[in-house]
Order: sequence, then C-alpha cells, then structure tokens
Amino acid sequence: MTATNGFTATLDADTGVATLLMQMPGRVNKINADFGAGFMAALQDALAFEGLKGIIVASGHKDFCAGADIDFIYTQRDPVALEAMVGELHAGLRALETCGKPVVALLTGTALGGGYEIAQACHYRVAIDDPKIQFGLPEVTLGVIPGGGGTQRMARQLGIQGALEHIAQGKVVRANKARRAGLVDELVADVDAAWAAAHAWIKANPRAKQPWDKKGFEWPGVHPDSPDGRNLFAGGAAMLFKKTMGAYRAPEAAVKAVYEGSLVGFDAALAVEARYFANTVVHDQAKDMIRTFWYHRNTVLAGKDLPKVDDLGIKKVGVLGAGMMGAGIAFLSAKRGFEVVLRDIKQESLDAGSAHISEQVSKLRHLSKEEQAAILGRITATLDLAPLAGCDLIIEAVFENLDLKHRVIKEVEALLGEDAIFASNTSALPIDDLAKASTNAANFVGMHFFSPVEKMPLLEVIKGGATSDDTLARVLAFGKAINQTNIVVNDGYGFYTTRFFTAYILEAVQLVAEGHSPLLVERAARAAGMVVAPLKVFDEVTLSLAAHGIAMRERYEGVDLNTYAGVRLIRKMVALGRTGKAAGAGFYDYASKPRRLWTGLADVVAEVGDTTESPGDFDTIQDRLMLVQVLEAARCLDEGILRSTAEGEIGAIMGVGFAPNTGGPFAWIDRRGVRAVVNTLDALAKRFGDRYAAPTLLRTMAETNSTFFERV
Repeated sequence: MTATNGFTATLDADTGVATLLMQMPGRVNKINADFGAGFMAALQDALAFEGLKGIIVASGHKDFCAGADIDFIYTQRDPVALEAMVGELHAGLRALETCGKPVVALLTGTALGGGYEIAQACHYRVAIDDPKIQFGLPEVTLGVIPGGGGTQRMARQLGIQGALEHIAQGKVVRANKARRAGLVDELVADVDAAWAAAHAWIKANPRAKQPWDKKGFEWPGVHPDSPDGRNLFAGGAAMLFKKTMGAYRAPEAAVKAVYEGSLVGFDAALAVEARYFANTVVHDQAKDMIRTFWYHRNTVLAGKDLPKVDDLGIKKVGVLGAGMMGAGIAFLSAKRGFEVVLRDIKQESLDAGSAHISEQVSKLRHLSKEEQAAILGRITATLDLAPLAGCDLIIEAVFENLDLKHRVIKEVEALLGEDAIFASNTSALPIDDLAKASTNAANFVGMHFFSPVEKMPLLEVIKGGATSDDTLARVLAFGKAINQTNIVVNDGYGFYTTRFFTAYILEAVQLVAEGHSPLLVERAARAAGMVVAPLKVFDEVTLSLAAHGIAMRERYEGVDLNTYAGVRLIRKMVALGRTGKAAGAGFYDYASKPRRLWTGLADVVAEVGDTTESPGDFDTIQDRLMLVQVLEAARCLDEGILRSTAEGEIGAIMGVGFAPNTGGPFAWIDRRGVRAVVNTLDALAKRFGDRYAAPTLLRTMAETNSTFFERV
C-alpha cells in the first residue's frame, strides 16, 4: 500500500476486492491540483494487486467528495489551459471505468458536482438511505457546468430528458429520490450494509462495463438524433429560454454540451464538455455568481464579528397571527424541534393556518408518519393568550399597523419572563418605534421572514437601537436552528430588503404610468435576470398592501408620493378592486387562460398616468429597472443600514429575487463601472428628479475609480 495526496489502495486478500480510499488533507475530498495525481496513483496500485477482482471507491471523510475546489475554479481565466486540465481528469475517470474490473462507488455521504461525477464513472453506486445525504450536479447555480463528464454520463445514464432536468436546473436530491431518479443503484440501511452490498455486486458482476462502453449501446428513452430526440432538445431549449430569458449562460451551455456530445462517441463527447466547461468558468458571470453564492454566502453563514451564544435559551416559541406568514414560521419552528404556540383572534384564521401547516408537513415524504405526527404535535393553535406564558421567543406577524402592533406587544409581554425575546416580523416599521410599547427594549428585535416562508431561505434580522448583543446572538442562533440564512441590518424605515424590493416594483409601475408597454417592462426585467417580473410579483404581494405601505411612508417621511404617476396608478387600481392575484384581478387578468396582462390597463394609464415622455426602448426600460435597485442598495450601505456588501448581495438575491446571474447589486455596479453608473444616474435625476440622485458613496468611488470587489 502506498499513499499519495491522501489516496490509498488496499486489497482484501480473501475477496480480491481492493478499496481505493479518498482521504485528502482537511475535512473534505475535493478536486484540485493534487486530486488527479493521487487518484491515479491509487488506481494504478489497485490494478497492480495480484488476484484483483474488483474495486470499491470510498471516502475516509464524512462525505464522499465535495466536488471541484472553488478557490481554484474562481481564479481561472485561461480557457485553453483549463480545458487541458479537465482533459486530464476525464482521462483518469475513463481509466477507472475501462479498467476491466467492476468498480463500485460507496456513497456513505454526500456527493455533489465533481464528487458525484466520480461516482458516475463507477459501474455501480451504493448509497446509505439517509435524508441528510444528497447527490446531484448543481454547478449551474454557480454559473458553470459539470466538468468531470457529468453532462455526458448523466445523459446516457438517465436519458436526454432526465439529464436536462437535473443538469440545467442544478438539482440536488436526497438519497431516496436519487434512487427513484436513477442517480444511485441501491440504497442500504448503514455503512456495514453498504460494504456488504458493494462486495456482493462485484462478485455477481465480474465483467462489468459502463452501458456506453458496451457494443450496441441504446440510449434510455428517445435516441438524441431521432425526430423525437431533436424535438425533445428543441422543446427543452424553448422551456429553458422561457425560464431564463437568455440571461444565464451556464444552463444554455449545459444543454449545448449534452446535445453536441450526444451526436458523437463518448470520448469525443467528453472533449465537447471540456470546452463548454472552460468557457463558462472563465466568464465574468461565473466569477460574480461564485463570489456571491460561495464566498459571500459562507461569510454570512459564519456570522463573523456578530455576537454568539453557546445556548440560545429558546425552547418554546409563540407566533402571533396564523396567516400564511405566521403559519409558515410555526411550521419551520416545529419542524426543527421547537414547541410552538400559534395564536390568532379568529377561529377561521387558526383553522386555515393549521391546514397550511398540515399540508407542509405532508410534503416531508422523507419522514415517517410518526415523525410527521411529532411535528404537528409540537404545535398548539389557540385563541387564548394564556398558552403563550413561558414562551422564550415571541414572533409577532400581525397586520402592518403601528397601533395594532403596540397593543399586541403590551398584552403579550405581560405573560413573558424577563429573558424572553419579543420579535416583530414587520416588513417596514422601524424597530425603535415598535419597541416604544415594550417594557424591555433590550430584548426587542426585528425578524423579517419572506413569503412563502417554507421556501424562502433568508431571515433579515433588524437590530434596534436598544437591542442587546445577547438578544441578537440568540435570535441569530434561532435563525440558524430553523435553517434560515441570516443577514443583520440596522434600523430604519423599510430596513434593506423592503426598500430594495419596493424600488423595483414601483419603478415598473412608474414606467407603465409613463406609457411604456407593460409587456416590455415584464420582459426587460426577466431578460436582465430578475427571478420574477415586477408587475407579476406586484400582483402576488397585492396592490392594496402596497397602497397601505405608500400611505405609511408618506406619514413617516412627510412627503406626498401622489406626485408620482405610478403611485396614482396603484391607488386607482385599488379603487377599481384590482388588488392582485388573490382578488383575481390586478395588472394581470386571472380569469383569462392563459393568464395575460389586463387589456384595460391602457385606459387607466390614460386617466391617471403621465405620458408626456416618449416611451424609451427595451434597453432604457431594463436600465431603469436595475438602476433603481442597485441605487437603493448603495444608499442603504451609505446610510449604515447595511453592514456589508456581502449581506447586501445575499439579501437582494435570496430575499427579493434580484438577478442571481449578476452576483447582486454591488457586483452589477462593478461590472457596469461606478463612474458610468453615476453618470447615468445624474442624467436620469436631471430628467426625472431626486429619486435617481446618487449617494456620496458612489460619487466618491467614481472619483477614485474604486470598485466594491477585487477583480479576478
């Protein structure tokens, strides 16, 4: 036995089965500059064993392999050199799958990206049936595509349709779903059973080959070069464009790699993948996405420079308000083991909230019926105040009205101990104003969840002027416990995400009120990479809620927003009863199938709008939609609402759907150029007013030719 870079090969003389063990220095196995040499050396050692009958590829770490070394990928700018390096990895994995002996991947932990591609190169995959273990090729979520043969093996493994669904969407699935999808071949109960299954399969399949290396290989499903296959690719490309509007390079490159690779032999197909992989890795879009979704996200998750506690001291959670938001918070809390009291003042609201929770629990199919019942058993739905006694954390999610929230705070705080935390889920009201009703402002904090809570991973924690470090630390620990990504912002009307999101949807309505085509507004936003078009999402959050928020902002800031044609349009729509999707009528007509923009909108614009300006072109519309958002982010950073650019990027994308392909608002500014952004804002401010005024931060950066992030 020899060891190279943490790779060893040993032989079980009794069975003739060799184990190729990956145990690279550090906590995980990852594909870096040391991987290839170590893997190939261990493989050659294994193949040299006398009496060898098969190979098991296993991990000495908790997970099988974490995939590519992101630090390495992030710095690469030479596509030719990168393509050559990928070719070496392909050669190593081809040597494994064509070695003439059966090879089994022992998946006792998670295998993602390049880690799963190693498993694909094995003839058989045995995994432990553990819901914590995941498999898949999520590379497109970082702006790149699989580079270890994944696009070609998965296409031949699952068929064209299955491969495109997994690769182009970057799907990650749990072990049980992976078995049903065909990503793993066998599920077992534990590690011992996995070893036994691997040995048994090797014994039963002494001449194993990959399907694509067998003579007469037939594609699963339709043949890619058949009429049905070509139609499948055409339909898949059309569906992808509908979803991404051409804003995301990696999914398109993945589809092209699968298509072109399917028309040639397997080794030539690997060369196709290597070319597309290298071209996505070196592009700016990948750099921005990797910076945000890897480095910034890890920074935010680590909570550097934020207070921490060893024991969060929260066991019982009270949620006030059983609407969709409150019910979602109650579900997340109970799911993670907390005792929950869900309180409302109306029985019908409690019934609806409880039904929503039951529906969410039923979707946890990886849990047994007993485990699902245990989640429901941790929730008490009540009309009474008394069950809230003894709660360690109260999360208020009642209607956005200062007087109402003050009354709720006073009546509930009387039931709590001195260490209990009171948190408001307000989306805009300043925490300091809410805390005026509290007898213990040090324990008062903002916890802004996003709808739907079950799907949205962000928690915006708002630190009031009196909020103690201990309160902040405990709330952050709670957020982490319920699997939310925390960002911490300072207090102020609308905080960060609400200001950011409001700028987006109000600008869209303003554009429509100026006479721009609403369809063009929607398409311009989607083509820029925005997750949801602005008028569509406006309908979902409801125009009546927006009108209420506008009125609150007018009172807080002492301004008259009715001078904006967009505000007048919103108020007119509300007066007409077109308040959004829930009402069946808003900017869209929900009675029509398929749903389409309301044809009467032009008449309303003619009545209350301001069409004195000539409508701009597509690029102008897109620029305005994006600029108002990045401008608001810059203002929040300049005003001290935002603590860091990392939290600004994560909050904008994960909280309100800012274009993930850009890496976030600050990355967007960097790519456009700060000076160019300021010049454009100045021109818009001269034409439309101070809402486009650039903050001091941007002007200073423009003068000094600075950027938010170091270029790579």
